[in-house]
Amino acid sequence: MALSASGKKSFVLLGSFVPRTFIPKVQRNMSSTILHKSGGDLKYHTLHVTTPKPFVYHVELNRPKNLNTFNKDMWLEIEQCFENLSASPECRVIVLSAIGKHFTGGLDLADAMKFGQELGAVEDVARKAVLLEHIIKLYQNSISSLEVCPKPVITAIHSACIGAGVDLITAADIRYCSEDAFFCVKEVDIGMAADVGVLQRLPKVVGSESLARELCFTARRFGAAEAHSFGLVSKVFPTKEACVEGALALAATIAEKSPVAVQATKRNIVYSQSRPNQDGLDHIRQMNTINMQSEDFAKAAVSSLTKEQPTFAKL
Repeated sequence: MALSASGKKSFVLLGSFVPRTFIPKVQRNMSSTILHKSGGDLKYHTLHVTTPKPFVYHVELNRPKNLNTFNKDMWLEIEQCFENLSASPECRVIVLSAIGKHFTGGLDLADAMKFGQELGAVEDVARKAVLLEHIIKLYQNSISSLEVCPKPVITAIHSACIGAGVDLITAADIRYCSEDAFFCVKEVDIGMAADVGVLQRLPKVVGSESLARELCFTARRFGAAEAHSFGLVSKVFPTKEACVEGALALAATIAEKSPVAVQATKRNIVYSQSRPNQDGLDHIRQMNTINMQSEDFAKAAVSSLTKEQPTFAKL
């Protein structure tokens, strides 16, 4: 028995221990159906979700009139969306972009002021702290849902990526942007330390504590070329449309690979980031004692010899 993308026991990977022919086909299909229903095809107010390619989901921030700024609904829906896609066997890769003029203008200050009024109505400092703890944790979980999701997440960024937008993209696996993209770790300019992930992830992403601290202390704006030069993004495209197409093409390539192999790879990369090398080696060794018994391993090995494109079952 192994863990599924949602962290629950997965019947599908039971096939790692037993030859696939021994598992009734109807039961395997039932397993996938249950997972798919649990993921659901939900509608969102602040996100637009489509499936432009097989096993590829395209999630777009969808508050263009508000510059795709983060209000409470968006924070909640991002986590809900990525949890749903984590559990769906129909999803293998996710592309995240945005509708409208900008990727995101960061925090919705008008919405934040509403919370400020709610907080101001509470007199006791301990109770204010409890309320703040709850809301900060909620927002942290929203951003972390990209990292926790076992499916690779590719971001396609255009124009402004401000404040919470940088938190969001640093939790993704791969970052592409267009030439007009610009970035800013904005939090110090609104009198606070960033608290939903950029301080933890940006130094690892860019590989320089000095640079990360400079960007976070100054809130200075930097463009696509600089972001590419220090590794925040791995590719720059001439337009937003080209960037999204590039991200979708990459997603389609990844979606053709074994979902067992791809998801195990992401899990181990994320696990190993903040741990000693030996811990990461122990982690992948334990996963592969199961995963190397999967039919995907055999299919991929045969395809390497025959040069034929393998087709992998849903996970």
